[in-house]
Amino acid sequence: MSSDPWGRVDETGTVYVRTAEGEKVVGSWQAGSPEEALAYFERKYEGLVVEIGLLEKRVRTTDLSAKDATAAIEHIRQQVEEHHAVGDLAALKVRLDKLAETVESRREERKVQKAKQADEARSAKEALVSEAEELAQSEQWRAAGERLRALVDTWKGLPRLDRKSDDELWHRFSHARSAFSKRRKAHFAALDAQREEARKTKERLVAEAESLSNSTDWGATAARYRELMADWKAAGRAQREHEDDLWNRFRGAQDVFFAARSEVFAERDAEQVENLKLKEELAGEAEKLVPVTDLKAARAAFRSINERWEAIGHVPRDARPKVEGRMHAVERAIQEAEEAEWRRTNPEARARAAGLTGQLQDAVDKLQKQIDAARAAGNDAKADKLAKELEGRQALLDQALKGLQEFGG
Repeated sequence: MSSDPWGRVDETGTVYVRTAEGEKVVGSWQAGSPEEALAYFERKYEGLVVEIGLLEKRVRTTDLSAKDATAAIEHIRQQVEEHHAVGDLAALKVRLDKLAETVESRREERKVQKAKQADEARSAKEALVSEAEELAQSEQWRAAGERLRALVDTWKGLPRLDRKSDDELWHRFSHARSAFSKRRKAHFAALDAQREEARKTKERLVAEAESLSNSTDWGATAARYRELMADWKAAGRAQREHEDDLWNRFRGAQDVFFAARSEVFAERDAEQVENLKLKEELAGEAEKLVPVTDLKAARAAFRSINERWEAIGHVPRDARPKVEGRMHAVERAIQEAEEAEWRRTNPEARARAAGLTGQLQDAVDKLQKQIDAARAAGNDAKADKLAKELEGRQALLDQALKGLQEFGG
């Protein structure tokens, strides 16, 4: 018989392992010596030790799932329970129990972590849904569309929730995207319709602009081109592939007209500059008639100058007020001379002026006599009062005499 601290072999070749509950039969050995039997089952024990050590390392250093780890522990535990090895089986059970506790602790940790991740994922998806629903009302079509696409990519990178919650959130998210796409499609459809209408309008404007390009009715046509330009701006933009071509035609027609007008105006401006020189010369000639000494000669000379003035034609608009003002000044001087002559030679006016002067002279003479009488009587107060009245009458008489002189009196 052979034995060691953890097992023995009896005379019949039966191998036993010592445990806290007593000896347990390991197996039967008939092929060799008892020592070889013990060595064989001790190697099986060492195999279990190695297997447990490897499993402990896997649990400690890898992402081995709790399910797989538990299955591996139970597989080794079953081998230990079957007592097919010689060694400290109780120590193996202790290691397996500790390892099972570690796995369970990891399982709880992962459960908590998974719940935390699920909460975070739920919060993240709810935030995505809220942003998507807000973007669904946006009219920043490009930016909002790009952002919604980015939100989809973000959604795909998040873990799934429970099916009910995930489906509900996805439904809201998808609905928001669909609502935005529908609004954007309607917007661009309306925009396309507007641009088509703008194209038709601008085609009409171009046709009219081209029909006017050879007009020589400069004022009316230029005014019409301004109206066409206002209509062009009000029409909005046509489709990109039409807009530039229509504009080039529209602008080209205007350029033809305004180039022709500029050429004609340049010739007219040169003529008007020459006209200005002639009118300035006539204005100078007219100014020599002032001051008027011979009314009849001045009137005849001015009439001759004015006839030549009217025959000359237009001058540049900015120079017109000044040169015309010079002629008007001479004309006013002649008119004033005519009025003065009329007043001087008008018999009725002369008679009225003479009559008024006589009346005032009589009044002055009468007051003077009254003053002299009051002084002689010693009534100085009355004399002073009459003297003040005399001053007023004398002033009126002086004015009347001056007026009468204008009539040559």
